[in-house]
Amino acid sequence: MKRILKYIQKYKLFVIIPFTAMIVSIVLDMFNPYFKQVIVDRIIQNGEHDLTAYVFACLGAIAASRAVLGYIREYMFDCLGSKVSLDLKNDLFGHIQKLPYKYFDNKNTGELMSRMSEDVDNIWRAVSFGIGLLIDNIIYLLLAAAILFYRNWKLALVSLIAMPIIGYIAKKLENDVDKAYEKISDHTAFMNTTAQENIAGARLVKAFSREKYEVLKFLKMNQTYYDLNMQQARMIGKYFPLNEFLSNMCALAVIVVGGIFVIKGEMTIGLLVAFNAYVWMPIWSMRNLGWLTNLTAQANASAKKIYAIMDVEPEIKDKENALHLEKIEGYVKFENVSFKYEDEYVLKDINIEAKPGSTIAIMGTTGSGKSSLVNLIPRYYDVQLGKVLVDGHDVRDIKIEDLRKNISVVSQDTFLFSDSVFENIKMGNQNASPYEVKAASYAACADEFVSDLPDKYRSVIGERGIGLSGGQKQRISIARALIKNAPILILDDATSALDMDTEYELLKNLHDMIRKSTTFIIAHRISAVKNADEILFVDNGEIVERGTHHELLKKKGKYYEIYCEQFKDFEDVECEVG
Repeated sequence: MKRILKYIQKYKLFVIIPFTAMIVSIVLDMFNPYFKQVIVDRIIQNGEHDLTAYVFACLGAIAASRAVLGYIREYMFDCLGSKVSLDLKNDLFGHIQKLPYKYFDNKNTGELMSRMSEDVDNIWRAVSFGIGLLIDNIIYLLLAAAILFYRNWKLALVSLIAMPIIGYIAKKLENDVDKAYEKISDHTAFMNTTAQENIAGARLVKAFSREKYEVLKFLKMNQTYYDLNMQQARMIGKYFPLNEFLSNMCALAVIVVGGIFVIKGEMTIGLLVAFNAYVWMPIWSMRNLGWLTNLTAQANASAKKIYAIMDVEPEIKDKENALHLEKIEGYVKFENVSFKYEDEYVLKDINIEAKPGSTIAIMGTTGSGKSSLVNLIPRYYDVQLGKVLVDGHDVRDIKIEDLRKNISVVSQDTFLFSDSVFENIKMGNQNASPYEVKAASYAACADEFVSDLPDKYRSVIGERGIGLSGGQKQRISIARALIKNAPILILDDATSALDMDTEYELLKNLHDMIRKSTTFIIAHRISAVKNADEILFVDNGEIVERGTHHELLKKKGKYYEIYCEQFKDFEDVECEVG
């Protein structure tokens, strides 16, 4: 929580005003027991009825003033909590955006969403209510204790003797609840992930009739969540009754011992009434410590989890004097590149030269390293050996923003946002006109089906493009990449969901367009790669064959085997090879 104080310090006005209102309100409240003493000793016992109007006017003024001050305090603390929450969410989201691809390989969406929502909300509650209430209780405890000792030190010792024990119990409760809440928080993130995956994959669940299985799986998780919360409740239940007992015993001791002092004439009945009122101030403060420690424990656990993310240093970042390249030509070169993921090399000694405007096609078996290869160009990962050069510069020397704004990517995993088709395509170029959006859509063979949608380009598509077929989603993502008009274009299995006719039409449309860009195409179909300037066949992280379509057919290697498999029903295979 110490690091959260940096956010609080930014809004000094929202700290000073409510704290001032809180202190004034507490000071005013300290006069209430005194006026009760006046009512008992002077008005009731001594018959000084002329004081009645004055005393009740003072009590009314105190009540009204505390109401106004209480509103100011609560409102300002709420504003402070909201501002801290806003800044924290912005910083956390901004930091997540800077994290490298590798970080998301091992993180699930549900966990990150829990940090952005539940954990930030826990800190908001602590700042809005917890911190102010904690200080409020401390001031009440100290002021009331000072007044108690001033009025009657003997009775004060009796009333406060159990306070250290109550404080120890509250601290013990905080430690135990802190550990319990960490487990609850982790399990909540796990549940959120499961729920998010099942909602997003509802069609798949239904397709395989897995509804019952998924419901039972969630019920088990929910039962575990319930058990963890019950464990936390038992901890609270273990300490709270003891706190209640000790608090009530303090109040009882004041009545008993104070009654003896009244009988002996050492204090008046009015002073005993006032003393009893003062005693309840530190008692309520100590009682609140249990709830406050629970709130603090949750916020502390949440802060740890948030800063576990915030403390992750992006591995992929700009050098101190990184090169600023406004526009690149698109000359890409791999020099003896080897890349490993975790402890295993997935690319070994890769050498590629792609001149501006050329097309490089990459084929290979699943898991052979094709996507890893193209992911090195926009520097989603850094190589361990060798260099990836763009326009003669090592990509590690170029500003990441400059590098990536000159590269268009259609990734293997097609992702569309819950927004209109127009906005999804325009994401590739925020300054694009409606005409340019339509032109890119036409080139990607998307215009025809988009025009048939109820609201055409303004039609809102569901999360991840739900409501569209796989081929339709791919065509929108291709349009999004084309509208960027970048010098380097990467198509990672971008036509896998298209039928042969649509793929043919799309490649025909792209032929002139991609000649303006250095293009890397990953595909499994011969039809998608045969017109490339160079075709690379990757196997087990190595380039085992390279050449043009006709050169590779003549070699009769792996590329030839795939060609024969895909065109086995055509009689002219041998003719073309021949």
